Amino acid sequence: MSFRILGIDPGLTRCGLGVVESRGRELRLIDVQVARTEPGDDPSTRLRMIADEIDAWITRLEPDAVAVERVFAQHNVRTVTGTAQVAGLAMVAASRAGIPVALHTPSEVKAAVTGHGRAEKAQVQEMVRRLLGLDQAPRPADAADALALAITHAWRAHAVGAIHQSGAAEQTGAQRAWAQAEARARSAGRARQVARGR
Repeated sequence: MSFRILGIDPGLTRCGLGVVESRGRELRLIDVQVARTEPGDDPSTRLRMIADEIDAWITRLEPDAVAVERVFAQHNVRTVTGTAQVAGLAMVAASRAGIPVALHTPSEVKAAVTGHGRAEKAQVQEMVRRLLGLDQAPRPADAADALALAITHAWRAHAVGAIHQSGAAEQTGAQRAWAQAEARARSAGRARQVARGR
């Protein structure tokens, strides 16, 4: 059975949207695009335009899950505010459609697709190209990031067995590495909590 994920790389000027279909060990690109708004336009108009685009993608492509990049603190408050607002729109759109939504940090996504949590943008683009069997790397980076989010969630779903089929599909080497990296991260987090409690 196939599992379709909509990855959303939130941004007010450029919002990456990418849908990947996972069928067992296979990944297939369904669609990818970057929704754009003009920085000089009214913020409410820009947010409505992005919200309309996300709704249209959910209606047209009917994903089984939505994966959104988890917003993290940045020095540029204006940028992080717009990103957080769009991430919120994505979560609301998924919730209204009755679709599960998951948040993944940038380092989780980089580790999932490249094996390294501090990979450069170009590395992510190239690995997305390879994993999806594309002739060219998705551009701009927002498009590749959206697809990387979808791939990360597809692999996580297989790793933890949270997919719409009975039994766990055979994992690829990359999927096993992702599951192991996630387990190590959880262990490290628990160790830090114990250390702080002392």
